Amino acid sequence: MSSRAVKNRLGVKKGRVLGFVLGALALLGAFVFSTCLGFVLVLGSWFSDLPDYKSAEAFSTPQPTYVYASDRSTVLARLQLEYREPVTMRDIGDSLIEATLAIEDARFYDHSGVDYFGVVRALVNNILGGSLEGGSTITQQFVRNTVLAGEMDDISVRRKVREAYIALQIEKMYSKDEILLMYLNTVNYGSGAYGIQAAANRYFSKSADELSLSESALLAGIPQSPTYNDPIQHPDNALARRNIVLKRMFDEHYISEKEYNTAVKSSLGLRPTAFVGDGIVAYPYFTSYALQLLYNDYDLSEDDILKGGLKVYTTLDVRKQKIAEEACEQKRNSLYSDSMEVAMAVVDPNTGNVEAIVGGSDYQRSEVNLATGQGGGGRPCGSVFKVFTLVAAIKAGIDPNGTYVDCSSPATVDGYTLENYDNISYGTRSIANAFAISSNTGFVRLISSIGVHDVAQTAYDLGVTTDLDEEGAGASLTLGVQNITPLELANSVATIANGGVRHDLCAISTIEDRSGNIIVDASNPEDREERVLTVEQAHAAQEVMKGVVQWGTGVAASMWNGQPVAGKTGTSEDYKDITFVGITPFTAASIWVGDPSNATSVPVGTCADVFRSYAADVMEAESLPIQEFDFADDPTYFYYEDSERHVYSQGSYDSMVEAERQRQREAEAERKRRQQEQKNSSSKNSTRGSSSR
Repeated sequence: MSSRAVKNRLGVKKGRVLGFVLGALALLGAFVFSTCLGFVLVLGSWFSDLPDYKSAEAFSTPQPTYVYASDRSTVLARLQLEYREPVTMRDIGDSLIEATLAIEDARFYDHSGVDYFGVVRALVNNILGGSLEGGSTITQQFVRNTVLAGEMDDISVRRKVREAYIALQIEKMYSKDEILLMYLNTVNYGSGAYGIQAAANRYFSKSADELSLSESALLAGIPQSPTYNDPIQHPDNALARRNIVLKRMFDEHYISEKEYNTAVKSSLGLRPTAFVGDGIVAYPYFTSYALQLLYNDYDLSEDDILKGGLKVYTTLDVRKQKIAEEACEQKRNSLYSDSMEVAMAVVDPNTGNVEAIVGGSDYQRSEVNLATGQGGGGRPCGSVFKVFTLVAAIKAGIDPNGTYVDCSSPATVDGYTLENYDNISYGTRSIANAFAISSNTGFVRLISSIGVHDVAQTAYDLGVTTDLDEEGAGASLTLGVQNITPLELANSVATIANGGVRHDLCAISTIEDRSGNIIVDASNPEDREERVLTVEQAHAAQEVMKGVVQWGTGVAASMWNGQPVAGKTGTSEDYKDITFVGITPFTAASIWVGDPSNATSVPVGTCADVFRSYAADVMEAESLPIQEFDFADDPTYFYYEDSERHVYSQGSYDSMVEAERQRQREAEAERKRRQQEQKNSSSKNSTRGSSSR
């Protein structure tokens, strides 16, 4: 029985132990299950809001926007928040690739996105006191720089797990070379340079495929700490880091011992290139004008422009821009005054395209664009404004050749007293004649007759965009007392040159997104045009404006080769500004000369010669034949008489002349009668004197 009891007790114990073990296993299983379940749930939450890494757009790093001239190759500006210039694998030297692999990810071509061996190695190295290493692969770093850029400063396990997961997925989507290239085009190399091409240019003023072994090692060492390893700001740190990279390259058998010893003894050899702050690369006055339009006149955000990789094609004609600059510089040199500036705006009459802008002589010294008014507004254009009064008169049916105005000086019209230049009294002249000699008194009388408002509206119709103070200026509006930019004037006379069709000015013809899709298209001038004059009215204005160049105040614009030129001169009070607008069938331009500070008078009386120089050089450069303005019949003219303001049609002028002659005959007869009376009186007095003696 005792043995049976012992057996029973042993059986009970075995049962209890088995129950305990089973219970423990159950608890352990429950713990493992709950732990795994919790881990799965945690991972699920970590992965629930992953960025869309499957889309190519996820790796579309900020790209610079390029602004080009009309030749679609000359770069005018490069716009970006960060300096980047993506390149292909063929554009990167082998030494740079080897240096990057050696220091960042020696097993890059062996792992699948996460290098578990590398993580352990880095951990052991850091524990043993070696130079600090990270366990992230190039693929992980690329993920951190692009898809997870918003989490870059997050050092949690969550971010590392997310980073590793996406890296594993990317390795399935792209080849190793593709991943390496994307990394090299996006990594931060310090000093504002992102991507290897930008870094090579920033520190050595060369391309990525021109880097030496020492230079490659220097750049490869920067991404570990772009600020601390910046060779410009911290050359000692950069040198030490470069040598670590060279040692790693030697250890990984990328370079020989001799190559290592030579490179490690070399200096940094920096030749930095400074990045342009505003992104302007060439022709700054035109480019700054185009950029102002880009930012203000299109439905584009700042991110679109600075990160979107747009291609902006402008209307700048490089050859004409250079010719315009040379013509203005030649004029500036002839003035022998450092205070004088010459500005010019050129517009294609047939399209409204802005082909050239000279806003001053030195953009670095003054960014005020004297041609477009950026930073300073326009300038008084003087008698150039008479163009608008002339056209308004023609539109009103007034014949400029058959209608006459009183050009005597001085004159008081509508309470405004004025005089011609040097107070010359020209008598009665046709409107065309008065325009050619630029009679102030004649045109103030003319604008008073046809109405200041009509003249202002004509200016708007032709292309002036500046608000004109009609009420404040009154009849003096025709004398160009208000500020207008040369660009507005050039577009206005371009409307006359092309036969009466105004085009909205165009400086940006097309804009493409980074994929080459056209998102802005203003290349068709027909989409920007409006007829504001009849062909006959425009032709009549052209003919009158020709007189200015043929024999009037603008003869300096006449072309030696016989090319017809029409234009108008203008001078502000005290010669503080002189202006000329000129047109041919192939170009329209406005030139301004003066002292921007308004302190000094212009030492010459005309700038029409600038137009002649420009137009002649363009014709020679482009082998242009002589071109005539299109012929048209006269517009319909009406009988016109305003005797109160001394403006007469041909018929009334004939009557006026005959009446004047009759008045002069009568005055002469009266003069002779009085002379005779005085003679008779003297004779009588002489007789009395003799008799008294």
